Amino acid sequence: MTWAMAWDESGAIAVSTPAGSQYGEVLDRLVTDQVASRMADRDPTLWGEAAVDEAAKRLDWVGLSQTSRDLVTEISVLGVELRSRGLARVVLCGMGGSSLAPEVICAAAGVEIEVLDSSAPDVVRRTIEDRLDDTVVVVSSKSGGTVETDSQRRAYEQAFRDAGIDPAERIVVVTDPGSPLEQSAREAGYRVFLADPEVGGRYSALTAFGLVPSGLAGADIAGLLDQAESVRPALEKNSSDNPGLVLGSLLGAANLAGVDKLALAGAGDRYPGLGDWVEQLVAESTGKDGHGILPVVVGSLEAAAQTARHPDVLLATYGADSDASAAVEVASGWRAHLDLPLGAQMLLWEYATAVAGRVMGINPFDQPDVESAKAAARSMLDGAAPSPTPVFTDGPVTVYASDGWLPEATATVADAVAALLARLDPDHGYLAVQAYLDRHRDAALAETRDRLALRTGRPVTFGWGPRFLHSTGQYHKGGPATGVFLQVTSAPAADLAVPGRSFTFQEFITAQAVGDGQVLAGHGRPVLRLHVESPAGLDVVRTTLG
Repeated sequence: MTWAMAWDESGAIAVSTPAGSQYGEVLDRLVTDQVASRMADRDPTLWGEAAVDEAAKRLDWVGLSQTSRDLVTEISVLGVELRSRGLARVVLCGMGGSSLAPEVICAAAGVEIEVLDSSAPDVVRRTIEDRLDDTVVVVSSKSGGTVETDSQRRAYEQAFRDAGIDPAERIVVVTDPGSPLEQSAREAGYRVFLADPEVGGRYSALTAFGLVPSGLAGADIAGLLDQAESVRPALEKNSSDNPGLVLGSLLGAANLAGVDKLALAGAGDRYPGLGDWVEQLVAESTGKDGHGILPVVVGSLEAAAQTARHPDVLLATYGADSDASAAVEVASGWRAHLDLPLGAQMLLWEYATAVAGRVMGINPFDQPDVESAKAAARSMLDGAAPSPTPVFTDGPVTVYASDGWLPEATATVADAVAALLARLDPDHGYLAVQAYLDRHRDAALAETRDRLALRTGRPVTFGWGPRFLHSTGQYHKGGPATGVFLQVTSAPAADLAVPGRSFTFQEFITAQAVGDGQVLAGHGRPVLRLHVESPAGLDVVRTTLG
């Protein structure tokens, strides 16, 4: 069965499903229940009684292609002012939804933005030391209390003062009304943009969180909103050719059929990083109550073919090359190809994810398991939790493991990795590699994802810590208990103090890794951590992983 829809000359989506699937029934039911128009009307009852309170304050994203228009001129005026002062470099301090959307928007527009979404001291120090004289910093936090972002802001404030620069001349803040960050920013004299508080972080691409840093960097944010507006009428129609209902039905019906992994790949990819943005949206929205859709971001159609050969994987591709996408064999028979402008693609994925939540019977707007990792990290920093004890050391690598799964006689890194991979369920399991490292300097480690996928014969995800904690972290703990987890940590070239705090950046990122590992272990997930005493030791880890 194949369906294809187009609402104008620039946008189309095609999906296919296996014979005998529930897709058609699911789509018909969504049309009959008037889900599209009710969502456009911000009906919070669409996801059941238990979700009403949360959904009632999380649905303004449906109209952002219109309501965010007022921001465009204000951002443009500020951008001109900053450039007139020679401030050409934009650094964004933010996590999750506050950073992933601007990174995609700017990459698609071909404009420079530096995203600082790490607690690694080498990353923070290098970012701050680079071109401080012509840097403007956007500090984005919905809650106003994101510890990573607060720490980065403090470090930049100190650097500006040390250089004789007034931070108020260089720092722009994006936050929700009434947050602690709004109050402190106004007291410090910073320029403040307030986002719509009734939009959740992962649905905030078209709010001030996505538009302010992107617009200041030089992206055409008015054009982005135009693209989203072009698809909005189609998304609000109660019709079987509504692209949001079609993609949402595909995701939801596939999940009901046991296809719970979503491979994401560009095909003639015009939008680098789009998969990372979709990953956060889908994983954090659906991964809870023991259910969920696990996005697997792959780097190429060749890698997509490797992942799509598993019968529990749905393939979604995006870009202009639909023929290349169609040539990839998908064992499950579930697939989609999207060829849309970026703004339309973002709004479509948001609608489809919310629709999939209804089909799956979950609330797509909460994230009940995210706070547990934060609490564990705080406990480590406060000294309330014991430090982990290594199992053994093998050359430059110190090995840690959660209780109950690693054989006692294990004495080498290679054997420990082999023991972890042996825990994989051959039918439903996945491996999550979590690298608490410098994603630029240590980028070569990400190449192990494809090799591990070949080695294990199962889907493999790769996430940079701590940014993945604001993305797939919810799914890892709240989704199906089918994952095994490989953490990689490293001592830095040099540590860096967090001004005004009792901990350093290295202590913080270590607490994040250890804390999340403890929470995963508490959920019965096997966790192996490989720690090296210097970045040079990563060569041993890469070799061992294959």
